[in-house]
Amino acid sequence: MSMNRHRDARVRKGRGATFDPHNRFAPSVSEAVDDGWWQEAVPERLATEVRDERTRSALSWNTSPDLPFDRSLNPYRGCEHGCIYCYARPSHAYWDLSPGLDFETQLIARTGLVERLREELCKPGYVCRPINLSGNTDCYQPLEAERGTTRAILALLLECRHPVTLVTKSALILRDLDLLRALAEQRLVRVMVSLTSLDSDLKRALEPRAASPEARLKVIRTLGAAGVPVGTLAAPVIPGLTDHELEGLLEAAREAGAATAGWMLLRLPREVAPLFAAWLEAHYPERAGKVMSLIRQCRGGLDYDPRFGHRMRGRGVFADLLEQRFRRACRQLGLNSPDSPAAMRLDTTAFRPPHAQGELFS
Repeated sequence: MSMNRHRDARVRKGRGATFDPHNRFAPSVSEAVDDGWWQEAVPERLATEVRDERTRSALSWNTSPDLPFDRSLNPYRGCEHGCIYCYARPSHAYWDLSPGLDFETQLIARTGLVERLREELCKPGYVCRPINLSGNTDCYQPLEAERGTTRAILALLLECRHPVTLVTKSALILRDLDLLRALAEQRLVRVMVSLTSLDSDLKRALEPRAASPEARLKVIRTLGAAGVPVGTLAAPVIPGLTDHELEGLLEAAREAGAATAGWMLLRLPREVAPLFAAWLEAHYPERAGKVMSLIRQCRGGLDYDPRFGHRMRGRGVFADLLEQRFRRACRQLGLNSPDSPAAMRLDTTAFRPPHAQGELFS
């Protein structure tokens, strides 16, 4: 049974979502009602729980024209960063969990992932193209410090000279600087560090357990100094809340050493729309109406437009203005130069299938 749990505000401390919406796949809904009977006190904090899931297949494939990659790999389901806007939240419903607080607190770690990836890379006819890490949730979320799955994946990809792209908002990526530097020396890696806001107070509410803006700029600076191609992803741009920072985000990233940049408009698929609206009312009630109005102006009057070609950028006057501002800022800052090493294609010609697991001791 799925529960629509509107929890006590104390429980939500350090979390992004303000409630757990109903799981759309569950046949019934349970609502908590105060019937006057004594109830045990609600704990002040909501603990994170992790369960293991044996991996059946490693790579996920897509044919979306909106994405620059056709395969991705996600070590974890759910994300403790708790970003309220995360477009991956609805996927948690497939595991009979809510896209709300469950997405941040009921995490799933995929075990045997490296072994499955090794097997898939060894398949006859496998064609090497860059694998994207963090296509759904952040591969460097706090759980990675304990499990180390992302590091093991990078080690395997380095072993077989397979290119990889990463997107993260975590400073934990610097733990793997040795592997990233080795991959970069063979033109096998590109990293994008996402920046949403330089306002620390807004960041804490918007992305409660993600790295601070200063820490993310340090990641860009450190990776760049180590020779790792690094750029920034200004995402999501939230009309009426963070859009005024667009040029500042790009300038800060460029000063830190980013060579490339991209941007994406806020996406509110399925349960993310009511979760985000509730978050606005809780944290920025004076702006809530304006923000939602601007979002709908960019989405043809809807909270979200899922069509290819529209979902990443939106449409209309406001969305067009954001695109013009982004392009102008990139020109002025020298971002996305075709001559930059960070803009070069990753090498797919050096790939060699890894040794099968059974061959390690042969």
